[in-house]
Amino acid sequence: MTRDHTRTALVVRGGWEGHVPVEATELFIPFLEESGFEVHRADSPAPYADTAFMAGVDLVVQCYTMGTIEPEEMRGLDSAVRAGTGLAGWHGGIADSFRNSSDYLHLVGGQFACHPGKDPAECVGSETDNFVPHTVNILTEAADHPVTKGIADFDLVTEQYWVLTDEYNDVLATTTQKLRPFDPWHREVTSPAIWTRRWGSGKVFVATPGHSLDVLRQSDVRTVIERGMLWASR
Repeated sequence: MTRDHTRTALVVRGGWEGHVPVEATELFIPFLEESGFEVHRADSPAPYADTAFMAGVDLVVQCYTMGTIEPEEMRGLDSAVRAGTGLAGWHGGIADSFRNSSDYLHLVGGQFACHPGKDPAECVGSETDNFVPHTVNILTEAADHPVTKGIADFDLVTEQYWVLTDEYNDVLATTTQKLRPFDPWHREVTSPAIWTRRWGSGKVFVATPGHSLDVLRQSDVRTVIERGMLWASR
């Protein structure tokens, strides 16, 4: 395969180890390389503060749950995206990163609030207490979007993210938290599950499924993430 040029991707991974950030990103790095990217790996957001380096990054793939970001790192990430660097990620690696930074939340457009689990009477004290069957609904208006074209609604049994968000996102898919007898809310709540966001000259892609490797390997989830990374890239 002949390519006119090589693009640069920065994979930033770390934070809470429950999302296996190294193993999760290694699932997608071969795809990036096959798609013509030279891939750099980092175990912290420190590279975001390197203005000269970030100017040459076409895509940031972030899998960094919780953790902290320093002001100069946040300014660097924001400036890079404004200038055209793409930002993409999944699950807590992008939607539950850097809770110390409201500017990060503003850039990404959605913040993990919770993942309501099973009936307390059914809980056994493991992470499976948070795994519930739910559907990711592809919006009709997203049927021809490059990220979701040809993908129908799909079902998962994993964490279902309830996210706090705003109307600036271009939502491609949603998921609805059901109202169950033991829940404190009084009606169903629909959250975006896949969205994009324009930021200056850059693009942001977020998919909330992706808690574990088996979910990331699910065909629809993997396809959406692979397409989302390419869509977001400069």
